[in-house]
Amino acid sequence: MRTEVRSFINVEEIEEHLEKNSFPSRERIEEIIQKSLDKNRLNPDEVAALLNVRDPELRELIFEGARELKKRVYGNRIVLFAPLYIGNKCINNCVYCGFRVSNKEVVRRTLNFDELKLETKALVNRGHKRLILVYGEHPDYNADFIAKTVEIVYSIKEGNGEIRRVNINAAPLEVEDYKKVKEAGIGTYQIFQETYHPGVYKKMHPTGPKADYLYRLYGLDRAMEAGIDDVGIGALFGLYDWKFEVMGLLYHTIHLEERFGVGPHTISFPRIEPAIGTPISSKPPFSVNDEDFKHLVATLRLAVPYTGMILTAREPIEIRREVLKLGVSQIDAGSNIGIGAYSKEDKEAYKKSQFTLGDTRPLDVVIKELAQEGYIPSFCTACYRLGRTGEHFMEFAIPGFVKRFCQPNAVLTFAEYLADYASEETKEVGSKLIKKEINNVEDEKLKETLRRYYERVLNGERDLYF
Repeated sequence: MRTEVRSFINVEEIEEHLEKNSFPSRERIEEIIQKSLDKNRLNPDEVAALLNVRDPELRELIFEGARELKKRVYGNRIVLFAPLYIGNKCINNCVYCGFRVSNKEVVRRTLNFDELKLETKALVNRGHKRLILVYGEHPDYNADFIAKTVEIVYSIKEGNGEIRRVNINAAPLEVEDYKKVKEAGIGTYQIFQETYHPGVYKKMHPTGPKADYLYRLYGLDRAMEAGIDDVGIGALFGLYDWKFEVMGLLYHTIHLEERFGVGPHTISFPRIEPAIGTPISSKPPFSVNDEDFKHLVATLRLAVPYTGMILTAREPIEIRREVLKLGVSQIDAGSNIGIGAYSKEDKEAYKKSQFTLGDTRPLDVVIKELAQEGYIPSFCTACYRLGRTGEHFMEFAIPGFVKRFCQPNAVLTFAEYLADYASEETKEVGSKLIKKEINNVEDEKLKETLRRYYERVLNGERDLYF
């Protein structure tokens, strides 16, 4: 029985914020950026002002602010993960989605448990440590099934490799069902509202459980009531005006902060990509161009300084390179969203996929490029396993401890990857970067400990962390 009846998304209020902040001055924009750089979340008026910037010079100020904030809070590390699609059965009829129930062109598949083990082994053998498991919305994919798939993924050990964190992207559940999934040891539970505009939402979700706007909107409240304190929000850009959707993500953040004392662990901002048998996905009703996409990412970075920002492989390679600089903290790499396509070559994987990927480069290629650009690729899961999640994570993050803990842990997981999976070219680039990173540590005690840990990794030890 649902008790939540009132939406925390006020359409008129959001539109009013956007309208009254239509022509922000340079001085106002500079003040807002400085507030963010002082590590304060922005309010709706401030975010609306950033969104309404049209002048290229002022946009560049926003971009520079986002770059600087990323450097101050997250350092130069980029967390890596891979999506693993478990099944594409679905009883919803979302008009933009390749999995929708009325789509006769998509090939329906659900991994059996043996196939799931093979897929996990394939990912482990490429060097992955973090996965997000993705499910269609279907009675077969209930809480017990999700929990079982999580347990199977964690059970796989291959050489020095294993999956250390499993996140979930699945349908909203009831509190008791979330508790079952939590007991399996998940990290973040991710639910995208898709569009925060209730009228547009109704048009885009005509039938199925997902048609219930409020039930989905409060899905992560129930997850947090169940004790899952790391949750991820997101909007699918292209369904409605991008400025409104950014405001919706801000309102969702504020709602979680006010009710639970902590906001979302991550925010995702995918754009609609073409999907088999889905015409609207090729011509989205509110298509977002590349410049506006960069603008919205930079604005989100400034709006919520301590929230992880996820840039997916939906985006083309060149755009990923540009947007990565604007405050992104997580990306997927080496991704394949065809069901069952990690463990065997499948030329028709697209027929089982929800949409089309823009960046299909192997993990090692992406890692080498990151290292060449000075980023530390990270597979770190230490905070999650040490209980530094939810409010506890914020206690570490807000004073600036993220760099103290996460930077050395990123170095150690990168060293593991280089030792166990990297090509010779990537190993050469990465080893030089690691030595530089260790030398740059200002705390001499921390530097010496990190140096010792690094030597232990080189000598075969694994899973060392601060």
